[in-house]
Amino acid sequence: MGAFLRDGIGRTIDYLRLSVTDRCDLRCVYCMAEDMRFLPRRQLLDLDELYRLAALFVARGVKKIRLTGGEPLLRPGIVELCERIAALPGLAELVLTSNGSQLLKLAAPLANAGVRRLNISLDSLNAQRFRAITRNGDLQRVLDGIEAARHAGFARIKLNTVVMKSRNADEVLDLVGYAIDRGLDISFIEEMPLGDVGRSRGESFCSSDEVRALIAARYELLDCDERSGGPARYLRLAGHEGTRVGFISPHSQNFCASCNRLRITAEGRLLLCLGHAEALDLRELLRNGADDRALHAAIDGAVLQKAAGHDFNLAGEVQVLRFMNASGG
Repeated sequence: MGAFLRDGIGRTIDYLRLSVTDRCDLRCVYCMAEDMRFLPRRQLLDLDELYRLAALFVARGVKKIRLTGGEPLLRPGIVELCERIAALPGLAELVLTSNGSQLLKLAAPLANAGVRRLNISLDSLNAQRFRAITRNGDLQRVLDGIEAARHAGFARIKLNTVVMKSRNADEVLDLVGYAIDRGLDISFIEEMPLGDVGRSRGESFCSSDEVRALIAARYELLDCDERSGGPARYLRLAGHEGTRVGFISPHSQNFCASCNRLRITAEGRLLLCLGHAEALDLRELLRNGADDRALHAAIDGAVLQKAAGHDFNLAGEVQVLRFMNASGG
């Protein structure tokens, strides 16, 4: 099965986001409910199942795998899994998204295992506000983790900030300055309406255009045609060549036409689109003894049904009840 994966409208799939756990040590207000109940461990894919799926998708032309969660660094055996996946012939890049809480001890082992790039969530530089957004997070622990990552030898590190009015939108320039001082990239993300988090998303929505205007008031923004293989659109800052500023805009600048991504949840459900509920249960196939040919056939059939796009509605009811931590980051 050497053919590349293509969906029903001709988009080539070369990027897989693979969740290794739904568990997280934070409870970010845009991601999950405060009283989250996580899946029983037996329902999660084991490490061999995760590796087998990674190998299947690389065999079909996937060039980039991002390990996600929940918080992926809470998964026992994560470093060894990274080492196995990074060694897959044909994989161009293994990357990982983290909340930073475990990086002080794991940044160097991850780099040595073959992880090329890190995305690290950072929604505030104010300790009290950071704790309010994450509900229990320790800002200094995350900042120490970022410093450990900077010295671990990753090819690139990017900060991710979900921007929300009345919560952290007034810190946009401070966060850009933090990234510049450390030679990091930073992406600002429009909040996605996944899961019922107890409030209307529209109350705090801050568009990428609004964030860009805040940044442009201090920095000269330069066009940039660089891409990281994901949905972020980047700009450069005049005089600060070491930092790219990205915008991920699922509402205001829909990027569905160029979508090259699939997600596999920690329980083995192949998600075709964040904005739709349709999924293929790969865990059931794996545990019922499906061989590679049967798995490829099932994946092909599912990918052909990948939606042309999503239609998030900030003012209406939550369209997808699945929380973000259960969607694979």
